[in-house]
Amino acid sequence: MKIKLYAVLKDYFPATVELSTDVTSISELKEQLEKQNPSAKAILDVSRFAVDDTFVSLEHDLNGVETVNVIPPSSGG
Repeated sequence: MKIKLYAVLKDYFPATVELSTDVTSISELKEQLEKQNPSAKAILDVSRFAVDDTFVSLEHDLNGVETVNVIPPSSGG
């Protein structure tokens, strides 16, 4: 599964992460990312997740072949 991280999340992770562990939901993916870098928990808690370019909930099921985008809140104009 390919995970793409944006903005401030790139301070905690590479821009793209290949995840080889078995995760079956966005919630499990979020937990896995928090385990990899606990200091990113606060920003992950307020980030949105998109699967194949569609925003999804934490309960969304994953099959392991999607591309997941993790998008933190941003500001600007």
